[in-house]
Amino acid sequence: MAHHLAIYTGSFDPITLGHLDVLARARGLFDEVILAIGRNPNKEALFTFDERLELARALVAEMQETTPAGARIRVEHYTGLTVDYAKAVGACAIVRGIRNITDLASECQLAITNRQVAAIETVFIVTGENFAYTSSSLIKQIAALGGSLDSLATLVPPRVIEALRRKRGDRTNPLGRLAVDGLVE
Repeated sequence: MAHHLAIYTGSFDPITLGHLDVLARARGLFDEVILAIGRNPNKEALFTFDERLELARALVAEMQETTPAGARIRVEHYTGLTVDYAKAVGACAIVRGIRNITDLASECQLAITNRQVAAIETVFIVTGENFAYTSSSLIKQIAALGGSLDSLATLVPPRVIEALRRKRGDRTNPLGRLAVDGLVE
């Protein structure tokens, strides 16, 4: 019997409740899912690979503890092309979350390219309606421009809010430098 392994890829910088919603849905479709943290060369990372791994592993452990039914989840990070990583781990599919029609347009182009170039399928999972406008970029923008971190409770887990709070207090981090400059309270 075939083992159906999927990878759910992204920068997860930071990981959101929308990401976790897609991951929970993917658990019902595959035998195993790897939440694979990659690097997006078009975005400057707020959290290091190690910090993102730590956050994701803690949140995945909580998910598997509170909802044991479903596929096993591993959290890993990778560099390079997603399709190369998918082949290396023996994935049968790449999972991508879709929030809205804009996501669908860009993700379709990427899915078709991945299928033609690497013969790997993409499975789209539509996130819950509560997360249709949640994005890591938006979270970072709110945090960087002085928005209330507590107001993010419907978008990110409490662990992420605390991690963002620590970043604001760290003068070596962009969020912390903004706070020192007086732009963030």
